[in-house]
Amino acid sequence: MVQKYQSPVRVYKHPFELIMAAYERRFPTCPLIPMFVHSDTVNEYNSDDGAIHVIERRCKLDIDAPRLLKKIAGVDYVYFVQKNSLNRRERTLHIEAYNETFSNRVIINEYCCYTVHPENEDWTCFEQSASLDIKSFFGFESTVEKIAMKQYTSNIKKGKEIIEYYLHQLEEEGITFVPRWTPPVSCSSKKTSSCSKLPVSAAISIPDTQPKEGLNNEILNSNSSSEIVVGTPDDKLDADYIKRYLGDLTPLQESCLIRLRQWLQETHKGKIPKDEHILRFLRARDFNIDKAREIMCQSLTWRKQHQVDYILDTWNPPQVLQDYYAGGWHHHDKDGRPLYVLRLGQMDTKGLVRALGEEALLRYVLSINEEGLRRCEENTKVFGRPISSWTCLVDLEGLNMRHLWRPGVKALLRIIEVVEANYPETLGRLLILRAPRVFPVLWTLVSPFIDDNTRKKFLIYAGNDYQAPGGLLDYIDKEIIPDFLSGECMCEVPEGGLVPKSLYRTAEELENEDLKLWTETIYQSASVFKGAPHEILIQIVDASSVITWDFDVCKGDIVFNIYHSKRSPQPPKKDSVGAHSITSPVGNNVQLIDKMWQLGRDYSMVESPLTCKEGESVQGSHVTRWPGFYILQWKFHSMPACATTSLPRVDDVLASLQVSSHKCKVMYYTEVIGSEDFRGSMTSLESSHSGFSQLSAATTSSNQSHSSSLISRMYEVLTYCDHSPVSSVVKEALSERQLLRCSQKEQIAASKTNGVSRRFIFNLVEDLEELCDGVTGPDVMIR
Repeated sequence: MVQKYQSPVRVYKHPFELIMAAYERRFPTCPLIPMFVHSDTVNEYNSDDGAIHVIERRCKLDIDAPRLLKKIAGVDYVYFVQKNSLNRRERTLHIEAYNETFSNRVIINEYCCYTVHPENEDWTCFEQSASLDIKSFFGFESTVEKIAMKQYTSNIKKGKEIIEYYLHQLEEEGITFVPRWTPPVSCSSKKTSSCSKLPVSAAISIPDTQPKEGLNNEILNSNSSSEIVVGTPDDKLDADYIKRYLGDLTPLQESCLIRLRQWLQETHKGKIPKDEHILRFLRARDFNIDKAREIMCQSLTWRKQHQVDYILDTWNPPQVLQDYYAGGWHHHDKDGRPLYVLRLGQMDTKGLVRALGEEALLRYVLSINEEGLRRCEENTKVFGRPISSWTCLVDLEGLNMRHLWRPGVKALLRIIEVVEANYPETLGRLLILRAPRVFPVLWTLVSPFIDDNTRKKFLIYAGNDYQAPGGLLDYIDKEIIPDFLSGECMCEVPEGGLVPKSLYRTAEELENEDLKLWTETIYQSASVFKGAPHEILIQIVDASSVITWDFDVCKGDIVFNIYHSKRSPQPPKKDSVGAHSITSPVGNNVQLIDKMWQLGRDYSMVESPLTCKEGESVQGSHVTRWPGFYILQWKFHSMPACATTSLPRVDDVLASLQVSSHKCKVMYYTEVIGSEDFRGSMTSLESSHSGFSQLSAATTSSNQSHSSSLISRMYEVLTYCDHSPVSSVVKEALSERQLLRCSQKEQIAASKTNGVSRRFIFNLVEDLEELCDGVTGPDVMIR
C-alpha cells in the first residue's frame, strides 16, 4: 500500500532571499538532524544571468532502524538524491528527492517548494508532499513502513525549527537582509538577443508543487504579530490556521485532513463541508482516511437527501415541542464548550411520541445538533481557541418505568443511530445527574448502540454525588449551575410535564404527518440491474426547453444516456422481460424502451453516453431541439475486458466483487425549465460531469453490519415484548445489585461475540413487563 503525506502551507514571516540563505546552511550536513550524515554535490548548473541555480546532491542518511534489520539488508547507510531548482527571478525553490538505496524494493518520492506569499511579498510559504511505496523488503515490509513514517514525521517536526535556528544564527552575525536578484547591467538597459533568450536547463523540469491559488490573510483583532494567521485557500490549509481553528494535530493528522480535503475539492467542485466537520469524521475513525471518507460520504448524501443543511432556516418546531420538550442551551462549560441541558426525567416521552410521532422528535434532535455546530463556531471565535464539541448535562430526576415505554425506547434508539452516524465527535462530555435505581435498566438497553469512544465521555452521578469534589463544579462554573440543581442561575429550559391527551393523534394522523416531514426530499431512488436499466420519460411540448438533472451513483457503475423519440413508449409492464431473458426485478425500476425498437429508427441518441463511477454525482442540462418524448436512462456498466492481456487486472476483479449482485442504485432529480427561465450553463453532458457528493464503495463495512445487526436484534426484542408470555422469574431478580451482576456477566459473554446477549435482553424485558403489570395506570407499561 502506498503511504502518502501532504503538509499544510507553513509560513515564515521573513523574505524569500533570507530564507534561502538560512536553507543553504543545512548543507553539506546539518547537526540538528542526526540522521543526516553528509551530502556530496553530483551536478550543478548556473544560468548566465545568475537567476537559475540547479544543484543535485547525494545525501547519506543513518536511519534509526534495528541493527538486525540493517544486517539483513546489508547496509549501514541509506542514500538519497536531492535536486534543488532555485529561480531567483521568480523567487521559487523546488526540491525533488528520491531514494537511491533499495530503489527496486522501496520507492520514496518527496516534493517541496518555497514560494513568496501571494499577499505579502516579505513572507515565504513552504509546502511538501511525499509518497512511500514498499514493494518488498525481505518480509519486513510492515516494519520498514513504520520506521520510515516515524523517521519522516520526526524530521517534519524539526523542519521549521531548523530554518528558524539558522535565521537566528544569521541575525547574530548581523545578516538581517539579503538583496533580491536583479538582472546584470548588460541586460538592464536594452535587452540583447542573448539576454532575451536564456537557455533553460532540462534539470529544472520537476513536478510543480507550488500553490496554484493564493492564500487569504485573516488578521485577528490583536496587537500581537503572532496572532496574524493565514486563512484557508481553496485547495490547501495553512499550518497557523490549523492550530488556531482546528487544534494541535500531529504532522500525519494534518496530512490526513489535507488529503481528504483535497479529495473532496476534486470530486465536489467546491461544495465541501467545513474543515471542522471533516476533522470530526477523521477523529471518529482514528484518522483512517478510507474509513472516514466512507462514513462522511454517506452522511453527505443523507444531508443532501433530507436537506439537513437548511433545517434551522426552514423548519419551526411545533408548539408541543416548545412547551413540553425539557431541553435547551444554557451558557458554556469551563472549557468554552456550549452547554445543553436536558431534563429527561421531567419529560413525557410517551406523550411527545403520541402527539408528534418519531419523525418530529428526530427532526428536532437534528436541529439541536445543527445549532450546536453553529454555537461551536461562535465560541471558537469568542475564546480564541478551537472548540469543536459541546457538553450535555442530563438530569434524570423523575425517571421511572414510564420512560421505558416500548415505542419511546424504539424512538430513542433510532435517534441515537442517526446522530452517531452523522454527528461524530460532537459530544465533548456527557454529565448524567441524579440517576435513579431504574437507570441501569435503560443503560443496558441503550449502551450497545453508543460508540465506544462516546461512552468514555459519560460521567454518571447517583443521588447528590454531583455536588461533591469531582462533580459538577469541576466542569461548570458555579455561577451558571441551573437553579433546579441547587445553583444560582435561572435556567430557561422548559420544565416539561405530561402532554395533555387531547393533543394525542391517531396512528393514521401520525403516519400522514411523518410523510409530510420526511418526503420533502425532491430526490427519487431507483435500482439498476444488469439487463434492466431504469428509464424515465419526459414529454417536451416547446422546443428549446431545458431538461436538467442531478443524480448520485450510490452503488455500482452506470452509463447515463438521453434519447429522443417522436412517439410515446408503451406503459411499462409489471413482469416485462429484459435483455438476456432476465425478468425485471421488483422495486423502483422502470423500463420504457421496447426491446423491438431500433436505435436510429424508432429513437435517437441526443447526448454522448456518460460513464459514471460509484460515488460520483452528476449535474447537467440539455437544450431540446425538437418536441416529443425524451428518455433519460441509467444502465448497468459492465467491466471492459483488458486490452493488453487476457488476464483480469486486480482493480477489475475488486470492482467486479463489489457489484457481484449486478445491482446499482441511483438517487436522482430532474426538472424541465423554459429556456427564458433557465439561468444555468447550457453546456454538453460531458462538461457537466462533476462531483457533488460522494458515496464510498464499501457500503457494507463490518462496522455497519455490526450496527445493523444490533439494531435489528433490539427491534426484534421490542417486537417480541408484545407477544411474549409473562415470565415467571421472581421480581427480586430485578433488584439493582442482581441486575448489575447479571449485566456484567452478560457483557463479558457478549464481548466475545461482538453482540448483546439476546437471551439476557429477552429475560430483562419480560421481567420488566411483569414488574409493570402491578403498577397503576397504562402509562407505565413497557408496551
